[in-house]
Order: sequence, then C-alpha cells, then structure tokens
Amino acid sequence: MSVFLDNAATSFPKPDAVYQAMDAAMREVGVAPGRGGYRQSLAAARIVFEARSALARFFGVSDSSRLVFTHSATESINIAVFGLLKPGDHVVSTSVEHNALSRPLHLAAKRGVEVTFVPSEACGVVSEQDIARAMRPNTRLVALAHCSNVTGAVQPIAGIARVARQGGALFLVDAAQSAGFFPIDVEQIGIDLLAAPGHKGLYGPPGTGILAVGPGIVLEPLQVGGTGGSASNPEPPEQMPERLESGTINTPAIAGLKAGLEFIEATGLDVIRARETALVDQLLAGLSGITGVRLYGPLQGERGAAVSFNVEGHDPAALGYLLDSEYDISVRVGLHCAPDVHRSIGSFPEGTVRVSPGFFNTESDIDFFIKALREIIS
Repeated sequence: MSVFLDNAATSFPKPDAVYQAMDAAMREVGVAPGRGGYRQSLAAARIVFEARSALARFFGVSDSSRLVFTHSATESINIAVFGLLKPGDHVVSTSVEHNALSRPLHLAAKRGVEVTFVPSEACGVVSEQDIARAMRPNTRLVALAHCSNVTGAVQPIAGIARVARQGGALFLVDAAQSAGFFPIDVEQIGIDLLAAPGHKGLYGPPGTGILAVGPGIVLEPLQVGGTGGSASNPEPPEQMPERLESGTINTPAIAGLKAGLEFIEATGLDVIRARETALVDQLLAGLSGITGVRLYGPLQGERGAAVSFNVEGHDPAALGYLLDSEYDISVRVGLHCAPDVHRSIGSFPEGTVRVSPGFFNTESDIDFFIKALREIIS
C-alpha cells in the first residue's frame, strides 16, 4: 500500500484529464503560441487564452490580460517584488514566510529597500493590528502568505488588505497553500498582487504559476526577450500580459493547468475543501492521541491542509525515513523551505514532520499513517 501525504509540496495524483490535456497539447499542437499565423500556432494561442480567461474568472480578475503565466509562485513573487520596489521603499511582511517570499525580501533589503518582519502569535497567525503598527509613510507594499506550508495557519487577509489600503500600500499575497483550497476573489478582498503555483491546489503540472497584477500597477519585467509581437522595438512591450511573459510559454503545461482548474470547478471548491478538512481533522485527532506528539499551528478553527508535528525523543528525519522505507508513506521532514516559521514556532533547526493530505487521499490512508507512526515510536 503506497500512500502519498505530501500534497503541500505538489498535489499527486492529478486528475486524469490533466494528463490527457498535456498529452494532446504535445501531440496535436506541439508549438508555441504567438509565433506564427498557421493553424497549429493559433491552436496553441487558443489553449493559453482559454486557460488565462478561466483562471482570471476563478480568482476574480476582471481583466484577464492582467493574469500572467510564470513557471512557479516563486517566480511570480520575484516579478512582483523586484518589478515594484525601489531603494527607499518600505515593505511590511511577517516572521512566518516561506523562502519564496523571505529571500526576495532579504535581497531587496540589500538593494536599499527597508523591510519589517512582523512576529506571529504562537499558533503562526499575525494580527492585522500588528501589521498596522508596522506601517510607515513610505510603506509601498504589504506582502505575506495566505496560509502556512508548515503550520496550516491562515492569515486574516481581508483585514490586512484594508490596513494596506488605508496606509497607501499595495498588497501582495502568496497563495501557494490556499489557491484551490480557499475561495480567493482578488478584487473583492483587495489583493493587488496574487502569486500562486499551478502544481499544488490547482492540480496542474510542476513548472506552472500565475501572477495577477491589479489595474494601474506597472511592473518592470524580470526578464525581457521575444514576446511574439512588437518585434521591431528594442524595448519590452507596454501591454499586458506580454510585458511580463518574454520567452516561449509552456503550452502543454498550461493545457494541464486548465484541465486541473476545470476539475475543481466540476467537483466544487466547497466539496474539495470539505474532503480535505475532514482528512485533516481525522489526522489531528489521531496524532493528538499519541503520547509524546507535539502538534504545531492551530488545532481548531480555520486552517489549511498542512499538519506539522514532532515526537519526543525522535528525530523527524528518522521518522520520515522509516515511514517511507518501511511503510511506503510519503511525508515531508525538515524545514520545508520555511526556516523563519520554525524559528517562530520553536522547531528550529530540526524542523518537523509534515503531513498534508489531498483530495485523492482516503480515510484509510490516514488510519494507515497513524498505525504506522504508532508502530515506529512504540
């Protein structure tokens, strides 16, 4: 029995339609969009346009040209941070960020941007009042993750969006752990920049991501080059999305991402969330009943699908190895690319064991994991 419980890293398996869409795009289209006027190129452009339009609707982006395809949420964050901020600007972030955001901010600080990292509460949540207190007259951006990949803690982004707007700052949200799990309407919430990966809760393949850019926001491109149009101009185009999409777009991957989104819409976001929440509740109950287990993050109320724990007297890396080698159970161990989170919750430097069930897991998978863990530590 093989059990995959690392969906916070990459959802697996994907819906069958994702594999089929990627295969068809490779075999039947096989070329880049916008690089010719022949039928194959137009078919590729149609795939990308339809995917862009569908994702824009899903995230409440009224102008689909403001939704940019990237290869990851990390790239999306880098485009937002380095395309927006200048020396002398101030950023408010938190002490519980993934390296995808914290490293770009640390690099920006070396280049003259001021950064304030607001500490979280013990459960990993940051209050909007603390964000408000950190604001300055030169605050250009408030940037944070919607949901933690370590603790599952969910930040109050609607309230934080209001704080940012009142302070005259833009609001960047890293939705790596929330896109496809929580409903996100960028215009209703007040999100100016939304970064999300395609390969997690959206069920797309690795190497896909999006950046939604609010109206009137002009970002400097992270890279420049061929865009399929305006070829005579040495400067990058002004129009979106081409301004931020230089190079050849991965059409087969975007076809898979479109199919993943269609699976979510056909299944129902509320159905997916209810199933994953039930599995997380079962997991938390099972872990709570094991002597020596320490759970991190919120144990009740709203939370994401990542559950981190440690067992007294046991190295998390050893637990992960034994779960894999003896039981064929895949979990994540260590710092999960988020050392600042572990410093905040007291699990640095060893990290934690992280279990993250997904829609395609079953109650039997969770029972098998709990049974295996009990056997290992007994």
